[in-house]
Amino acid sequence: MSHNRTPYVTPHILHKHYAQAYDAEVSTLIGRELEYFSQAGFDMDRIQIKRNAPPAVLYEDAIRNEGAVVSSSGALINFSGKKTGRSPKDKRIVYEETSKDEIWWGSVNIKMDEHTFEINRERAIDYLNTRDNVYVFDGYAGWDPKYRIKVRVICARAYHALFMNNMLIRPTEEELQNFGDPDFIIYNAGQFPANRFTKGMSSTTSVEINFKRMEMVILGTEYAGEMKKGVFSVMHYLQPVKFGQLSLHSSANVGEAGDVTLFFGLSGTGKTTLSADPRRKLIGDDEHVWSDDGVFNIEGGCYAKCINLSAEKEPEIFSAIRFGSVLENVVYNPLTRVPDYDDASITENTRCAYPIEFIPNAQIPCFVASQPKNIIMLTCDAFGVLPPVSKLTPEQASYHFLAGYTSKTPGTEDGVLEPIPTFSTCYSAPFIVLHPGRYAEMLAERMAKNNVDCWLINTGWTGGKFGTGKRCPLKYTRRIVDAVHSGELAKAEYETFGVFNLQVPTALDGVPRELLNPRHAWANTEAFEREVRKLAGMFQKAFALYESDVEEKVRLAGPQV
Repeated sequence: MSHNRTPYVTPHILHKHYAQAYDAEVSTLIGRELEYFSQAGFDMDRIQIKRNAPPAVLYEDAIRNEGAVVSSSGALINFSGKKTGRSPKDKRIVYEETSKDEIWWGSVNIKMDEHTFEINRERAIDYLNTRDNVYVFDGYAGWDPKYRIKVRVICARAYHALFMNNMLIRPTEEELQNFGDPDFIIYNAGQFPANRFTKGMSSTTSVEINFKRMEMVILGTEYAGEMKKGVFSVMHYLQPVKFGQLSLHSSANVGEAGDVTLFFGLSGTGKTTLSADPRRKLIGDDEHVWSDDGVFNIEGGCYAKCINLSAEKEPEIFSAIRFGSVLENVVYNPLTRVPDYDDASITENTRCAYPIEFIPNAQIPCFVASQPKNIIMLTCDAFGVLPPVSKLTPEQASYHFLAGYTSKTPGTEDGVLEPIPTFSTCYSAPFIVLHPGRYAEMLAERMAKNNVDCWLINTGWTGGKFGTGKRCPLKYTRRIVDAVHSGELAKAEYETFGVFNLQVPTALDGVPRELLNPRHAWANTEAFEREVRKLAGMFQKAFALYESDVEEKVRLAGPQV
């Protein structure tokens, strides 16, 4: 089957000494006031600019100019070219006086000097100014008008414009007329490479954010997810720093009684699946702010994984893939235009972006004026030692939030049989902007003030690690989540699960007794004890990074070997 791809291909540079490698020493220009700031401006008065164009117009342009295809269900299939995922190593934050003391500098937030930013910014704007088709989308990030920001996206691909039309909050006709100046601008010149002779460029890809200018520049990657995560990074900075509110990488839903639950969890832990609950309304699937007034979604849409998607497993997502939705890097049958969600030949990371209104039980507007009642931290433990559900103390909640543990199952093809542990602080390491301790402190304060219950739910293995045990059946996990919402689990009796010192329910209707305490589920007690100690050691090693910044009681809330 032929894969139809974008006509545009980033040129490969073959000469191995073509450009310097990214040098670790910080440029002398960092932090120095630049006397001259680039005056390159994007010309908003151009005739052929398309501002907030309707999906039908963007479909026509994407099909005409970008090799896009309409799928059998009416979604637009697009291809992002060479890059089919985020490029975290090419992400930079500008080191400047207004934000330099707030940012958690390191491998996630790599410094870039203002001068280099200006070079790349001018390069992006010059490129956009030469295009025949330029798209502008003006929208909002944040459903609560009190805390929202105005975002302008300027790009040269109709696919990118439609993607952000789905992912940002779409303004009404009247709001668009009175939009005024944006608070944040994204210059997406992703089809054009960064110049690798520019100091600090590690490749032809560059994704950079400047908090002083409140701008983002994208060069050398056409993967649309960079824009979505750019908006989240800005909210992850502004909400705590400017508004004093807590931004979170989480999904959220609300029951009929107005009880809100927040779900934290890394990729593959079941965050999207478990928050899509027919008995509850979905506030959002990925990015939220827990404010003094309640909980609101940052986004106007969902960006769902499509690999192995089926109508049986995830009916809401499956039926949201219709006219107006964007399918990204999905292989399709060229005769019938039916997407093949099981085909990972372009990438494992196939995606669909659709407006949140496409989910039948979405809470619109995506804002609930009540404080959360429950927090669920999801982990997929392939070592098979963490209980399917445990009730956390406030200190344990802080500890597990900072640790952000899950594990990846080993790939069968390379002969690795050991699960791979992943510790992603605040369940959002790649997007974290401030020191993790700041988010954890705000979370602990809000939980204490509102008396929120916190649960650690393991959707991973039971009765043995990956290879010998089996994955905890989804029906039991759903039953556990229902019991959290109904208040059953809050009233249950508990026993202590050693080493991790977790409180585990002794019984729950509809869930087998031996499943609730992993010690009973394993046939080989000795092997179980060995795996528990091994995982506890991994936790201690990962947590060492934050030990100096947290209180003694949080340090002691982790596993004790």
